Order: sequence, then structure tokens, then C-alpha cells
Amino acid sequence: MLGRTAHGLFWMFRYLERAENTARLLDAGLRMSLTRDLVTAEEEWRSVIRTSGQREYYEASNQTYTGVQAWNYLLRDKNNPMSVRDMLEAVRTNARVARNAISGEVWEAVNESWMEIDETLKKPVSQGDLGDVLRMVRRAGTLVHGAMNDSMLRNAGFHFARAGMFVERTDSTARILDIKYYLLLPSLSYVGSSLDAGQWDTVLRSVSGDRAYRWLNAGTISARGIVEFLTLDDRFPRSLAFCQSALRDELRALARLHKVEGYSNELMREADMRLSDKTVEDVFEMGLHQFLVDTMNTNAAIAHAIAEDYRFHA
Repeated sequence: MLGRTAHGLFWMFRYLERAENTARLLDAGLRMSLTRDLVTAEEEWRSVIRTSGQREYYEASNQTYTGVQAWNYLLRDKNNPMSVRDMLEAVRTNARVARNAISGEVWEAVNESWMEIDETLKKPVSQGDLGDVLRMVRRAGTLVHGAMNDSMLRNAGFHFARAGMFVERTDSTARILDIKYYLLLPSLSYVGSSLDAGQWDTVLRSVSGDRAYRWLNAGTISARGIVEFLTLDDRFPRSLAFCQSALRDELRALARLHKVEGYSNELMREADMRLSDKTVEDVFEMGLHQFLVDTMNTNAAIAHAIAEDYRFHA
């Protein structure tokens, strides 16, 4: 497969995953802000912007953190190159680049979703419309993933797409857990103490894990339980353990197809060894922040190695 096509597929699904994650983060922020007073609500939106990794850019053009400012910045601001609108445009652009490697159904799902969302985001989004807009973004991801799973050959293109998705999902889950955890729980010595269950609920909602977590834990919200669920529970498709396992499988498939392993496979094996048999107590003993930073750094190194192995720029 040409490097240009591999690059297009890899980044098409990275941007799609990033747009979906931003929509989930905004939804969680909206739910929490509606239960808070004005000052506390602004702190929640500050947390949303920080978690998205865009605080520096946001503050360059905004002095306050009202909800309408925050969600319009993340969804459609022309001064934000990582707005949801721009990310979905990048999905469509990369789908065009890889047009010969995706099915007609995937292209239709991308193109039709892009046209609908682009039209919607031409005007500012009000609080009354925000929920519908976020559902539209999440639905776009569902449609594209469904079309890919049901209509694409399990060839190199499929595996590049899935690798991009799990690289991005790993980074998003680690970042959300790192920033939210330290905003809510400044000291690890407080693990197990009584905390605001509503705030912890935002962590789960940010990764669409609230129902799954409650089902597994009989509705009990705890810092320890959430950390274990989002880092080590390989049954949940957005946990770090699940994403790492899935990315390993995609890289193995690419190595088989190309009949050679690359540096990305080596890094993946090292990541597996570090996570193998680790318990949540091990994570806390190491330091949750350090564990998550190491995970993000390793993930970034794997993404770079994929690009080098298959000769495209990540």
C-alpha cells in the first residue's frame, strides 16, 4: 500500500476518534455545568478546555470560560485548527486521499455526515441546540465505523485505519483520566475517601463508560474503581488495556501482510510487558500521573514508529 494512502487511513480514523472524544467531553461538561453555580460552572468548562489540550490556544482569544464560549470554540471557532468542524473536514479530506482503499459505504457515511455537520456549524451553537449537535457528531462516528466493519476488506487499509483509531483512543483516555483525576483528587492519600460522585461521573461519561462501570460495580463510584476500570479492565473498549491489546493485534496483522516486523512491533511488545500482570495497587504505588504520562509517551512513540515503518509522516 502506498504511504500516502496508509497516511490517509491512519489519520482519517485518528481525527474521527478525536472528534467523537471531544463531543463526549463536551456532553459531560454540559451535564456538570447545569448542576453548578456560575463560578463553579466556569471551572468545569475550564477543565473541559484543559482536558482537550487547547487551553493555551483558547486563552489567546478568550478571557472567560462561559459555556457558550467553550463549546463554540471546540466545535466551530475559525481560530481553532482543532475544532470538531475542522477535524471532521480532515476526516473527509483523508477519506478522499484514501478513496481507492475504502468502500463506497464508508465514503458515503463520511461525506453525508460532513455535509450535515458543516451546515449545522455555520452558525453559533446555543445551549438548547448543543445536545443535538453532539449527538450528530457521535452518530457520524457510529455510521463510519459501522460502514467500515461491514463493508471493508480486512486488508492493510483496514488495519491502518484501526491502528489510527486505537492510537488516538489510548491518548484520549489517558489524558482525560490524568487531568480529571488530579482536578478531583489532589492527593493519592485520599483514595477511597468520600468524593463528589457527580464529578466522578463526568470522568466515566467522558469515555462513554458510565453504564458499563455501574453494571460491573453495582453502581458504586470510587476513585480506585474508576482508575482500575479505565486502565486495566480489558473488557471495556476504551480502557488502556483494551486499546493496547487491540493496537497490538492491528500491528501484528500489518507485520504479517508486509512479511516483516517493524520498530512499532518492538515498542508494542515492550508496552505489553510493562502492563502485563499489573494491578491497580501497582499503578498507585508507581503514581497514577507518572503511569499515565509514561503511557502517553509510549503511545506517541508507537504512532511515530508506525509512520516510520510504513514510510508516511505521522
